[in-house]
Amino acid sequence: MTQLGEDGKNRCFGGLPGKVFYAEYHDHEWGIPVHDDTHLLEMLILEGAQAGLSWETILKRRPGYREAFHHFDPKKVASMSDQELEDLRFNEKIIRNRLKIHAARRNAQVFLKIQEEFGSFDRYLWNFVNGKPIVNHRHNFTEVPVTTVESDALSKDLKKRGMTFVGSTIIYAFMQAVGLVNDHLIDCWRSKEKHH
Repeated sequence: MTQLGEDGKNRCFGGLPGKVFYAEYHDHEWGIPVHDDTHLLEMLILEGAQAGLSWETILKRRPGYREAFHHFDPKKVASMSDQELEDLRFNEKIIRNRLKIHAARRNAQVFLKIQEEFGSFDRYLWNFVNGKPIVNHRHNFTEVPVTTVESDALSKDLKKRGMTFVGSTIIYAFMQAVGLVNDHLIDCWRSKEKHH
């Protein structure tokens, strides 16, 4: 079911009082196709950090993540020192999980190799959905899967290349976040809009 916001708009999420930041994310990012590599790396790292937590928890810390991880510049994240990463374990603006913090550097290094091989991470990524978003028309979140054939394939390939925190469930959430999949529910105002 969608949530009716104070502005009279039906949303998949973010409609509850006091959740303006969540509504903003829903309205302007979730399910909208992304082709910018830096933004793609940001979402990949944030989705990995979210494992076992709520997405809301991560979104609130997003400014802290941008600060801690050089605004997700892949080269800068890939070359962070062990000391830099260890220091982040005391940074209250992010999730202080050692494995997740170290995964950001590891994943950025793999990300750079993918960029080299394919010309851009964007090109690599969109191959998994044949270059265009998968648009679903569901009525309820109970109908939305946690993994799909596509997320399985992408997850498997990223793991094979050496990334961590990229299990199929995390990757499906990532695909929704960057618009490879559009899972806006039928009665959400966003699904009534045409995406380009």
